[in-house]
Amino acid sequence: MSELSGDRPARVLVLAGALLGMLAVVAGTFAAHVLHKDMDPGLRHTFEVAARYHMYHALAALGAAWVWTRWPSRLPLLAGWLFVIGAVLFSGSLYLFVVAGVKWLGMVAPIGGSAFLVGWLMLALSPFMAEPGLNRDA
Repeated sequence: MSELSGDRPARVLVLAGALLGMLAVVAGTFAAHVLHKDMDPGLRHTFEVAARYHMYHALAALGAAWVWTRWPSRLPLLAGWLFVIGAVLFSGSLYLFVVAGVKWLGMVAPIGGSAFLVGWLMLALSPFMAEPGLNRDA
């Protein structure tokens, strides 16, 4: 029996995606209630973009877990974890850039963005790369 045949990988990814979503709500709340209204509009916009992409990719991680239940292979799981890693690197670096003024962290964001792109590509390929013996419809 393949190590992917249990549902533990999807459960762990759901947990990660849900926690990531919760933190995205915290970030959005922080932007709305804590960031100074007189803050530079460009920095405020950067924070809001980070929070938006954070939530999008929390939901994408949950979607990847679902895709794995439909077409099990390593691809949707890797996609889901790339969404999680991308959110940490992309959004996390932008949050710290805005809040703490750590300018070099702006260079980390493209790495997270690249993780998003590769994750989406892997998710797109997932239905075509499923392991035949693991199809949940059988």
